[in-house]
Amino acid sequence: MILSASRRTDLPAFFPEWFMECIRKGYAEVRNPFRPAQISRLILTPEKIDCIVFWSKNPAPLFPFLTELDHRGFHYYFQFTLTPYGTEIEPGVPEKKTVISDFIRLSERIGREKVIWRYDPILFSKSFSQNYHSDRFRCLAERLAPHTERCIVSFADFYRKALPALVRCGCRDPEDSIKLEIAGMLQKTAEKLGLRLYACAENLDFRPLGIEPSACIDAELIRRITGRCQTFHRDRNQRPECGCAESRDIGEYHTCRHGCLYCYAK
Repeated sequence: MILSASRRTDLPAFFPEWFMECIRKGYAEVRNPFRPAQISRLILTPEKIDCIVFWSKNPAPLFPFLTELDHRGFHYYFQFTLTPYGTEIEPGVPEKKTVISDFIRLSERIGREKVIWRYDPILFSKSFSQNYHSDRFRCLAERLAPHTERCIVSFADFYRKALPALVRCGCRDPEDSIKLEIAGMLQKTAEKLGLRLYACAENLDFRPLGIEPSACIDAELIRRITGRCQTFHRDRNQRPECGCAESRDIGEYHTCRHGCLYCYAK
């Protein structure tokens, strides 16, 4: 089983102690987000968990526990979101200088193949124009490319809960031609820096630009990390465009304190 920790909240940032308590007990009790009265128990042992996929904008609070996870025999990697936006969009995310430093520190600690950079979501407005993303992506990529192998990008989805805040900021869903233009600029920068670019759950096909569809919970990467030839099935509970392998999530919606305007889980 692959453990997702978590698509529903920033577990490394806000709940690392709870997570480690579950690891030490050997299980976690997880509430069904659609049927709150339904609680299931997931066994959290290295024998049951093939790999842990951490999702975070600020994983530093989990860093003190990585040695314990290693000693217990767990395999893991990080989906590390690092965007160009300030507190007007991501009010609870630490200062970018700090987050960049943490990204590099994590990569040096666990290996660059286990730290996946997410430039996600790509917001579009008068302020967040094509040139804005071209310039900001280049600045971030120059710092991060030596410390990761891949970057995952996606354009913002206008979820019902996030729509009013995004509209107030002047954000909109750009035309396909603009998406292709932005993606093409990012790909040129990534290629120059030796960084592989992937697109997450996009309807638009970016493969002619050299950007392959992403599997964020990546069976191939997990086999590489673990050294085992496991077989994983595609996760049918995700969007049709999603290439992720099947996983179980232990997070809970409405608990993340970053307060990002574009968030689907608040």
